[in-house]
Amino acid sequence: MTRLDEADERILRLLRADGRMTNAALAAAAGLSPSACLRRVRQLERRGVIRGYTAIIDEPMPSDLVVVIVQITLERQTDDFLRRFEEAVRRCPEVRECFLMTGDADYLLRVEARGAADYERLHKERLSRLPGVARIRSSFAIRSVVRSVS
Repeated sequence: MTRLDEADERILRLLRADGRMTNAALAAAAGLSPSACLRRVRQLERRGVIRGYTAIIDEPMPSDLVVVIVQITLERQTDDFLRRFEEAVRRCPEVRECFLMTGDADYLLRVEARGAADYERLHKERLSRLPGVARIRSSFAIRSVVRSVS
């Protein structure tokens, strides 16, 4: 992958803060002409540096919705075990985020469930049946302290 220059990094920093800004506003803030800015954004998209755009919805969580942080340890850390696990976990809609980790656990998941009983069902029917899982450690979140969009 080609290294990013200062102008590309400025564009990315600005888009992280406001992905809906117009090309004219982006160009002005980045110190580029609108045509040069648009050309750079399109190039960043084609190269896969910008993979897409999304909206962060700040909706209140229903009172029965719980966030569970789940540490998953696999039986083995081979490419095949990692690939099979990742393919399967992508099909779990309750898993909102999944990170490959260093340290004691192989993966860290952020899971949303409709209370403890729903999480117990999810643990038994989905998480424990993911390919290669050797150990699951779950921690229930009390409340969110920081949530950043950039």
